[in-house]
Amino acid sequence: MSSIRSRPESNKLYFDFHWRGVRCREYSTLESTPANRRKMEAVLKKIEGDIALNTFDYARYFPGSTMIARFAELSQQAAMGMAVRAPAFPEPPPRSNTPLFKDFVTTWKVEKEVEWRHSYKAAVESMLQTHLLPAFGDRPIGDIDRAALLAFRTKLAEKRLCQTKTSEGRPLNATTLNRIMGIARQILDEGALRHDFVNPALKIKRLKAKRIEIQPFSMDEVRLLIAAIRADYRNYLTIRFLTGMRSAEAHGLRWKHIDFERREILIRETYSNGRTEYTKTDGSQREIQMSQPVMDAFRKLKPTKENPDGYVFHTRNGLPIDNPNFNARVWCPLLRHLGLKPRRPYQMRHTCATLWLAAGENPQWIARQLGHTTTEMLFRTYSRFVPNLTRHDGSAFDRLITGAVNGGVTQAPPDAPLAKPKLSRVREVTHGR
Repeated sequence: MSSIRSRPESNKLYFDFHWRGVRCREYSTLESTPANRRKMEAVLKKIEGDIALNTFDYARYFPGSTMIARFAELSQQAAMGMAVRAPAFPEPPPRSNTPLFKDFVTTWKVEKEVEWRHSYKAAVESMLQTHLLPAFGDRPIGDIDRAALLAFRTKLAEKRLCQTKTSEGRPLNATTLNRIMGIARQILDEGALRHDFVNPALKIKRLKAKRIEIQPFSMDEVRLLIAAIRADYRNYLTIRFLTGMRSAEAHGLRWKHIDFERREILIRETYSNGRTEYTKTDGSQREIQMSQPVMDAFRKLKPTKENPDGYVFHTRNGLPIDNPNFNARVWCPLLRHLGLKPRRPYQMRHTCATLWLAAGENPQWIARQLGHTTTEMLFRTYSRFVPNLTRHDGSAFDRLITGAVNGGVTQAPPDAPLAKPKLSRVREVTHGR
């Protein structure tokens, strides 16, 4: 297993690779910087290629290295038919002198928590306590090898969640498995740097995750949901369906973030798991433009007594809406009552995106409203909901081949009206007509 590593005491980079069963370490004078790492990684790829083709010349890459004489001696012994002695630098045995995995994790968490949001910290802690520590906690971190990691992943894939006497439960999906293995990779990577061993997780490929199909509501379903929900949640649902806010963004919204004059919602904070904190990413910090129905809903919610720091959506005691509580007590019963397919509240965000697309809004504008830095995710997620306002929907090809089959090419008149979006009353809702 080849890699570019750095010496902790000097911060200098070095090559770490194997040739002819010997572990080779060749040191450089380069500081450990991203640019220097890229340079050395490019050289390392050439070395690996030459080794694979059996054309590797040690002296050409590392003139003056003490390993040249050692490999020459091994070649001479092989030519004379002598028994080749064990390599001078064999693969090191398991590093039992390294700290236990659970002890190293304790240090790793203390140093990394400052970088994490509260929700991510809770997710990491859950993966550690549920999966990684029971499997590796009492093993020296340097003893964990590739075979152990692969066996661990296989066992995880066979595990069932929510298993009962009457139900087998559901298996962990590929996305969850990748997250757990990703945390293990991060821990082992830090351990490898500090205790001088090769991270066995580096060459383990991620599992291919299935594409998740979104399930937006139709316009008729949106009207039905808003009309049927409890009166105290009607404005909340209207705003969620017509702004594309994430649940945590909506629940962390304060009145100081509502700019009625500019008709903007300022996304600055989130609320999740009982804590208000920064948004998911820097790109999530944005301004959402309000349509007239959204403006009207906010005005109905606005308290008579000004309180800029007060939450817009709150319970009777003034605390923000708790998403699990809303899901269990309001959302799921509402869907069951209306006979609609069970869906997460997050589908309200997907619904808003599809409505904007059906209304013919600019994709770049939609991406900004959703908090995406580019339109890539927009087209990847909602591609089949993008209408063709310029007739690039296959209709031109259909007319071409139809005319050709019938003996002549036909074209639509240049002044023919464009087809209307399927959701004919979208603008009625989004623009308040």
